[in-house]
Amino acid sequence: MNDYQQPCFTCGDVAVEVRVIRLLPDDLALVDAGEGPEHVSVALVSATVGDVILVHAGEAIAVLGGESGASNPG
Repeated sequence: MNDYQQPCFTCGDVAVEVRVIRLLPDDLALVDAGEGPEHVSVALVSATVGDVILVHAGEAIAVLGGESGASNPG
């Protein structure tokens, strides 16, 4: 199990991988969450369309990679 699949120690929830469909004003993005589009905040990350991001409580907390979903070397 990856670190991001561990439950949050403060709320017990887990982060979810989603793909950015469109960037919106005010640091928001439309993402594909698997069960339809959702709006999330991308204020804390530098995401672009096509990126796979990690979202917790409606806030993107990490960019996992681009079109392929592979992690960026770092």
